[in-house]
Amino acid sequence: MAEIYTDFLEKTREIHRLGATLALMSWDQETYLPPRGVPARSTQRATLASIVHERTVAAGLGALIEELQADTLDDTAAANLREMKRIRDRAIKIPRELVAELAAAGSLAQQAWLTAKAHNDWVQFEPHLTRLVALKRRVADAVGYEDEPYDALLDEYEPGARLRELLPLFTELRSRLVQLCTRIAAASDKPQRAVLCQPLTPLRQEALARRLLQDIGFDFSAGRLDLSEHPFTEGMSPADVRITTRYDSEDLSVSLFAVLHEGGHALYEMGLPIADEATPAAQAVSLGIHESQSRLWECCVGRSRPFMEYLARLLHELAPEQFSAAEPQQLYRAANAVVPTPVRINADEVTYNLHIILRLEIERALLSNDIEVADIPALWREKSEQNLGMRPQSDTEGALQDIHWAFGCFGYFPTYTLGNLYAAQFFAAARGALPDLDRQLASGEFGPLRQWLRRQVHEKGSLLPAAELCREVTGAALGIEPYLAYLDTKFTEIYRL
Repeated sequence: MAEIYTDFLEKTREIHRLGATLALMSWDQETYLPPRGVPARSTQRATLASIVHERTVAAGLGALIEELQADTLDDTAAANLREMKRIRDRAIKIPRELVAELAAAGSLAQQAWLTAKAHNDWVQFEPHLTRLVALKRRVADAVGYEDEPYDALLDEYEPGARLRELLPLFTELRSRLVQLCTRIAAASDKPQRAVLCQPLTPLRQEALARRLLQDIGFDFSAGRLDLSEHPFTEGMSPADVRITTRYDSEDLSVSLFAVLHEGGHALYEMGLPIADEATPAAQAVSLGIHESQSRLWECCVGRSRPFMEYLARLLHELAPEQFSAAEPQQLYRAANAVVPTPVRINADEVTYNLHIILRLEIERALLSNDIEVADIPALWREKSEQNLGMRPQSDTEGALQDIHWAFGCFGYFPTYTLGNLYAAQFFAAARGALPDLDRQLASGEFGPLRQWLRRQVHEKGSLLPAAELCREVTGAALGIEPYLAYLDTKFTEIYRL
């Protein structure tokens, strides 16, 4: 049986490495690919995606999985088998030509999105999105679902998740967040963001970003920081993790929190078990868990009062002309000002999930054929009014703001809210395990938290499903109450409610 397992691992590692090459192609397209190279890249990605699919559904791999299911395996081997079977069972249902069409259409749509966003031109992006939605509807039909098409796509990012379980959580979350927003709006002592809006060149912001990443534990010998229109993280292996950010010369928080967010993703990728590299067990268990790491570092750490002690010293050192008078408490209140914005990635913690709910509602309607792509801009403005109390002034800051749909990533957005919920529970558990955590964060000692997360989350890879991992780390099932308690405690103090 050992020989069969070795053969199984060789095949799964080949599939992973081909997938990592696809990821590298995507990173290159978002960072350095010249625009005229996009058509060729689309066919390259289609070809490679077809090969990955072919290897995944191969009868030989299926036979190995069947043989191994009769054996007694250790935890890692059992996870490898479980995850590869799950991936293969899904892939078998999707025709190879559909996989190729999606890969090609995504590359072309990405370039169209970049141009459309830059020129506030929804019409230029619309035919590409129409094609992608049609393709994703075909995927949902091929994969199958019990309740609605959305479940078939959500399952790709959050295995086993179903809207019938998530919607009650999200509905209650929206109600409670709106109540908190109402209380905050009535507060008389509101923080001002001016301290973070000092003019600072992209070059100086890059120096700050690199120092910040280095301090939280990002390994520049195993990673890169580059620029892109929409910040993202791509992990080819724990020894090759690439992140991007963007700079706003008039608002440091844009890059600051993007770097912390993507840095959290990167620390997870770098912390995955390298001894089992390129195997299913050594991959992130779900996008909700992945987003928990980005949101934990961006919000639970990066927007905390102790972190501002560290940040104030860093700003005094690297940008004294602009920030010599910046005080920790002033930075803390500025970083947590609740100011509704049409742009999700700039949103505060209180309104952030309302952005996610808006996208979820539109995606469900699209996939169920209740609306067409042409309806999205007007519906986006209407739902922005309902969810956020404001309308975007353009499609650039409305329906064109996110890159996800240009990749065909429908069903992804709920993982951000799941990430917020997981992050609150993980961070509370970390506080219990690290009683000196506040002092450590204030001193810029991020190692204890990083190592705790590595042991509890990163190194576990996919050994446990997300729900079981949450229960093992925190002692409780995932819920909204720890997250709401975290927000209520924090913003009651900041706004003196």
